[in-house]
Amino acid sequence: MTAGINDNNNEHRQELEDWRKKIDALDKQLSMLLCERLRCAQNISNLKSRIGEQVLQPEREKEVLNNVLIHADSPLVSQTLEKIYRCIIEETRLFQHEWKNNRHEITSG
Repeated sequence: MTAGINDNNNEHRQELEDWRKKIDALDKQLSMLLCERLRCAQNISNLKSRIGEQVLQPEREKEVLNNVLIHADSPLVSQTLEKIYRCIIEETRLFQHEWKNNRHEITSG
């Protein structure tokens, strides 16, 4: 009887390991995409400075959220995606401010 339980546990452990490997691969892709997103934010920040726009643009942030949330397939996924993207948007906004300030220090210093 214990052999059957051990075999079952081993199968579950292997399945767990497989899912973790999938998450690791997704995390790698996500981190590369987030880096690319931050590079885009640098370019946007630069352009906003040139045309005199503020970093904070609530209407654009709502648009970004709406674009993401249409892909959610359940209310729980939607809620979670919204929380994640609110963090991404906030951190990107802070990144733009920091990049803008550092760029001004370099050019005026």
